Amino acid sequence: MNLTADKPIAIPVPLRPGALPLARGFVTIVVSTLALLVVCALVTPSAIAPGALAGSLPFAAVLAIVGLAQMLVVQQGGFDLSVAGGVSLAVVIATHVPAGENAALPGAILMALGCALAAGVLNGILVGVLRLNAIVATIGMNALIYGGVFAVSGGVPRTTTSLLAAIAGGETFGIANAVWFALAILIVVCFVLKKTVIGRRFEAIGANPRAARAVGLRVRLHQTMAYVCAQILYCIAGLLIAGITREPTAFQGDPLLLPSVAVVVLGGTSLLGGRGFPISTAIAAFFLNQLSQFALAIGVPYSAQTIIQAFALGLGIAVYSLRRPRRVTKGAEPIKPFEKQPDTEENKNEAIVP
Repeated sequence: MNLTADKPIAIPVPLRPGALPLARGFVTIVVSTLALLVVCALVTPSAIAPGALAGSLPFAAVLAIVGLAQMLVVQQGGFDLSVAGGVSLAVVIATHVPAGENAALPGAILMALGCALAAGVLNGILVGVLRLNAIVATIGMNALIYGGVFAVSGGVPRTTTSLLAAIAGGETFGIANAVWFALAILIVVCFVLKKTVIGRRFEAIGANPRAARAVGLRVRLHQTMAYVCAQILYCIAGLLIAGITREPTAFQGDPLLLPSVAVVVLGGTSLLGGRGFPISTAIAAFFLNQLSQFALAIGVPYSAQTIIQAFALGLGIAVYSLRRPRRVTKGAEPIKPFEKQPDTEENKNEAIVP
């Protein structure tokens, strides 16, 4: 092939890794959220009234925490289906162990965190070390955790303590404390992932585990830590739910499984692993929560919420699966690296040129 041909050859200049997904995901979810708020204002203004927002924001904050936890696991190319069990176990421990006594609450919180740590380590060993399928391993872990839920609660709800209700369900500067907790966790996750060496290694391992292993990174350790951190965040979300809800049930984590995956996808994180987008994930949690509030305001039954969440998940996968065509210089010919060239004397001479 003659490289000195008259027609120019278009050589695409690679973008900074992750630049397009970040801009595309963030802009998409922000525009979608603003559009939803406009629709709410036009169709059902009550859905965005101050009282309605004050009541729904704590649950959006809980969903954001759970979504950030699931994001860490998805970044490593896995799924954590033990969300429901992890959240529910924290709820029943925080409500049943203290038995209404504020003095026993710190011990119950430490117990919940210890159980979350043990579940996360076991998940990490099954998936990261023993190389079991993440879906199968975490489903089994979820069943095991629910065994602990029934052992502690017997399936019977109990009223939360006044101290936990004041901490998780109270307000500071007119904003629900659950929102402050979610904001603090978001800042920590963003800082660790984007500003530390550990975070950059974590994302590199998720993008290409084989290459990371080849350069000496501890792949199994980082994958195990993803599940450990996820379970700790599930525990925090469960503690917040136990304080927000006056009499939480033993199954409070069940409605969070599908939304936890949906907000990760809507936030732009690839289900194949790699780079994660914490801020977009948090915005997606607000979007999905507000979408549910809008559906309820226009008369959609609560039983249809799962359908709405599944639709949002499918839409997010469809949107981020679309690829933009590469921009080609006018008058350029596409490069065909594997096209066989005719055996001319000119080509033979070019083949030996260093």
